[in-house]
Amino acid sequence: MKTKFLLATLAIAALAGCSSDADVASHNLSKAADNFEVSRRIVFYNGVTGDYMLSIEGLCSKGNNDDARQVSITCKTGSGIYKKHFLGLSDNVTYFIEQIEPATVGTYRYTVVFKPSVIIPDIQIKL
Repeated sequence: MKTKFLLATLAIAALAGCSSDADVASHNLSKAADNFEVSRRIVFYNGVTGDYMLSIEGLCSKGNNDDARQVSITCKTGSGIYKKHFLGLSDNVTYFIEQIEPATVGTYRYTVVFKPSVIIPDIQIKL
């Protein structure tokens, strides 16, 4: 078992060594945004009329498992307080996400985040 873990760790380290600084920084910025550490502006606009339809600003993360015609945006609005928005896309409605302020991330190693609340879930019993 220890040998398999060691081999897997070495394989990951070897692959990480092949990444460019830009790839590592991009990965770490995405990880920071998913942990609500990066201020973003998300704008949805109509490509035909040129009108902005919706703008969302704050510590926001784009959904990673969205359908092709849907985008979900989750924003942290306070300590332990979140809002989630679902938006449909069409042939003429699109969006862009802008990072509002620079963020400091490393370029020499990937960021790994362990969250005890995910490992040990909050269990609720309904009677």
